Amino acid sequence: MSDSPLSDPTTLPDRPSRRRSWAERLARVESRNVTFLGSHPPFWTEAEGVRVRDAAGRSWLDFGGAFGVAFAGHRNPRVVERITAQAARLIHGMGDIHPPAIKVEFLERLAGLLPWSDARTILGLSGSDAVEAALKTAQLATGRPGIIAFEGAYHGLTLGALATTGRSHFRRPFTDRLTDHARHLPFPTASAEAELALERAGALLAREPIGAVIVEPIQGRGGVRIPPSGFLARLHRCARAGGALLIADEIFTGMGRTGATFACEREGVVPDLICTGKALGGGLPLAACSGSAAVMDAWPSSTGEAIHTSTFLGHPLGCAAGLGFLDALESDRLTDRARTLGSRALEILRSELDGCDGVAEVRGQGLMLGVELGGRGVRAPGAVVAQRALELGLIAMPAGERGEVVELTPPAVLADEELEEGLEILVRAIRAVGAECV
Repeated sequence: MSDSPLSDPTTLPDRPSRRRSWAERLARVESRNVTFLGSHPPFWTEAEGVRVRDAAGRSWLDFGGAFGVAFAGHRNPRVVERITAQAARLIHGMGDIHPPAIKVEFLERLAGLLPWSDARTILGLSGSDAVEAALKTAQLATGRPGIIAFEGAYHGLTLGALATTGRSHFRRPFTDRLTDHARHLPFPTASAEAELALERAGALLAREPIGAVIVEPIQGRGGVRIPPSGFLARLHRCARAGGALLIADEIFTGMGRTGATFACEREGVVPDLICTGKALGGGLPLAACSGSAAVMDAWPSSTGEAIHTSTFLGHPLGCAAGLGFLDALESDRLTDRARTLGSRALEILRSELDGCDGVAEVRGQGLMLGVELGGRGVRAPGAVVAQRALELGLIAMPAGERGEVVELTPPAVLADEELEEGLEILVRAIRAVGAECV
């Protein structure tokens, strides 16, 4: 995207006072819980490819990919074309009563990527929607309300999903409203931890009515935490032996992000249910809970009043955007690009940060990368580095329970020079906030 005017940060002057003005306006109309305004964040007005521009006139390389949504790039031409054409015909339908025809087309295309020959799907608008549908499906299919989830997990903030999210920051204010059927186990990143987690999962499955085991193949907001090889396959066998379904939360990892259509593929695992979202809508709200007919047919046939639905289910513009994303995923070989670019990024970061006292680990799969920081006595060092990177022209995200990780999930359309530019900025930011390199 180097030919885009957004690639020139001098097109308009950087004016922090404009960002402050936007922050003050937002503070007057939005709940103070929602947006952190202390650092006067950029207010985006335009984006293309890997770059975004804000209302103050400055542009950035976006290596956060808008929380992973922009895997196909901001304003991907195929997505825009599909949305534009659909908006000229039908903007809204009646998803579960008079379905828009484009919902059928999208579900057929999605089914072609899923690991079951008879895939069935429930659509939603957010990752939380997909998780809610998966948890309900598991209870209907097994007759068991119990859930095994993992510490550090992020599955969403609606009440059902929140019960499985393993972050006390999100859960604590609402503990009294959450189901008491969810059990959280430590998420393993080493073989010994995996053995302990599997042993505890087996014990829970033997003594409690567990119907679902939900796991991220790689924890996203948990800090790009990768389980040891073979863990997911063994967890699946453990769940089945205990009469539970394995739900793979691939909302962040799925649709090519890790260099495979689904991260579970790397382990040869076909879970019972897969949740997708984020990148799936190409920038519009779209998510899905999918499984085989044998599992999904635990839901009763609709008699005119579905027991799980929503006003905007199968929204025509969302389905159009999803088709545009799937067009790009295939035509632009985004999965292959994620695998190649991610491998290159790991190589560069490990080389440049080798010997940095403040860097504990560089890890990742595909274009889902994390730099874990520590040893500097800085609280939430990932957030400090992300803020410094922002000042230097790069958007990266802090992650991890203690904010100890800088997370990178850039669009797969970035050019080699954009990759190198962004990583150079990140390395400068890490060194600038106190890592001493030998």
